Amino acid sequence: MVSDKANLLVKQEMYLEAGIHIGTKMRTYDMRNYVFKRRDDGLFILDLRKTDEKILKAAKIISKFKPEDVLVVASRAYSGNPASKFSLLTGIPIIKGRFIPGTMTNLAYTGFREPKILFICDPKGEREAISESAKNGVPVIALCDTDNETRFIDLVVPVNNKGKRSLALIFYILAREVMLSQGKIASYDEFTHDLAFFENSDAEGEGPSKITTKSILKKSKPEPESKESAVQHRKETPKEVSKEEPKTEKKE
Repeated sequence: MVSDKANLLVKQEMYLEAGIHIGTKMRTYDMRNYVFKRRDDGLFILDLRKTDEKILKAAKIISKFKPEDVLVVASRAYSGNPASKFSLLTGIPIIKGRFIPGTMTNLAYTGFREPKILFICDPKGEREAISESAKNGVPVIALCDTDNETRFIDLVVPVNNKGKRSLALIFYILAREVMLSQGKIASYDEFTHDLAFFENSDAEGEGPSKITTKSILKKSKPEPESKESAVQHRKETPKEVSKEEPKTEKKE
């Protein structure tokens, strides 16, 4: 799937254990370029290297906006919990549960939002949010599984967007990378929340973990020496959102 020497955001084993690469038994035409293979049981497997690259790219783009200019939509229970932890750490607002029609188009609605970039956890369940973003010209970053269509999505992040641990790992990485760019941490060692913090629900009484992430990172992964160098290392312009490959509605 990837080379043993691949410079990933976390260890390859951590990705595999979380099942971030496990797709569904359906593969849309839109997602064909992100699939590594089809298993004997019919499940499509995502290309882990592309997954890793897109998660980092999403984090870089999000980091270029003020937290209040970003909006995360998480309609599913498994995405809502880790998204809430991401929001807590980064200050980026989220909408949990059903996305109310008119949230981004009806000025009279009390919950009206006007983000400059939208982050979607499930294109199927959050179709209305994508539609309203398209009407307003708001770029969309979306977590897409093998069964998703990608119309109106500017940056596809190919992942298992249904699994509890997979979603926890995605927001764990995003929170760490965004906080690094925000200057809230100067290196990975200062990120003191482990995967369980993102996976456990509020009712389970989780808190900041005493375990740092150093032990689960690739030794080959360079760590920024200072706040300034960390931000420079992650530098990228938001214009890259529009460079995602063209999408089509066709299915196979």
